Amino acid sequence: MRHKKLKHSAWTTRRLWRRIPWHKLLWMKKLNPFRYINRVIKRMDWYIIKKFIGTYIYSILLIISISIVFDVNENLAKFTNYHAPLRAIVFDYYANFVPYFANLFSPLFVFIAVIFFTSKLAGNSEIIAMLACGMSFKRLLRPYIFSAALIATLNFFLGAYIIPKGTVVRHDFESLYKNNKKNTSASNIQLMVDRGVVAYISQYDDIRKTGYGFSLYKFENKKMVSQMNANVIQYDTIAEERYHWKVRNYKIRTLTGMREKITIGNEIDTLIQMEPMDLVFSKGQQETFTSPELLRYISKQQERGSSNVVQYEVEYHKRIASSFASFILTIIGVSLSSRKRKGGMGLYLGIGLALSFTYILLQTISATFAINAGTPPMLAAWIPNILYTVIAYFCYRQAPN
Repeated sequence: MRHKKLKHSAWTTRRLWRRIPWHKLLWMKKLNPFRYINRVIKRMDWYIIKKFIGTYIYSILLIISISIVFDVNENLAKFTNYHAPLRAIVFDYYANFVPYFANLFSPLFVFIAVIFFTSKLAGNSEIIAMLACGMSFKRLLRPYIFSAALIATLNFFLGAYIIPKGTVVRHDFESLYKNNKKNTSASNIQLMVDRGVVAYISQYDDIRKTGYGFSLYKFENKKMVSQMNANVIQYDTIAEERYHWKVRNYKIRTLTGMREKITIGNEIDTLIQMEPMDLVFSKGQQETFTSPELLRYISKQQERGSSNVVQYEVEYHKRIASSFASFILTIIGVSLSSRKRKGGMGLYLGIGLALSFTYILLQTISATFAINAGTPPMLAAWIPNILYTVIAYFCYRQAPN
């Protein structure tokens, strides 16, 4: 009986399946995104995309593995001296070390990948066969540009949102077990916390979130209307709202015309638009902010009139400009290595490596000029891309058609 019921149930299901008006549901095929992708990207394109992405990942794994070996050899003595636990070395340091440097040298990996597998395709006469079939060089670039777009999108997302969070963990590890030092104090801090409001702290301890020798001045129409002096000011880390400070042993002077009112107290809670991160600056701090945090920090500091935001602006624009480097270096790499030549790819691999290292060097130099010589941060971040776009256009015009 059980067998008959199962048989009847299967027959009923098939009968209902046949009664569905499938011809009326054909419009749902238009919702399938792969339907449109397959119209644009053909089998030959998928072949090149797989080669590109595969070689890119392989070059990252190879070069980063070598860099990890050298880094371990260099820092093993420090890790031992400072008694760094193995779990922290693996998960706090190297788990964040690999994505950071892979994203930093991504243009180099893109260039190496393009030069390597395109030269191999040209050596096997595969590119000659493609061009002989009537395919233009512009059409040949389509899968390369698509692959570069995937890599650029991934690099921007990692660099803007993921890697900064890991950089915080890596910097904390380095300060504990590698360099054994961290900037945790500052002196003679003066900043504009609001329009017409200036704060001054003689000495600040970031570990205790406490400042000593605090003064707060408020101006209206270039005249001081109030002044607060306090021996100690401490940031309330458990408060629900931001900018919450506790002021101890304070004295407030309020000026109204020729009259002066003085208020003295032991402790008062107040809101002052500054945070501990605004008071202590450490090397590479801009790398620990996500892109939205960078924008908020730059906007806040500019409203205060602070001039110490150039490196933050350079970092923000560099993350965007570095993503476009994948397109530029891909075009240069394809243009250099797509022609079949005697002697293999050694010469063009050398040219590719030289161009990649020059690009990274130019990024560093332009950022230094922006910080020290007053070059506009946005221009400094885009100078390497502008220069290499000209080189890419020249190489493209000289490539086989």
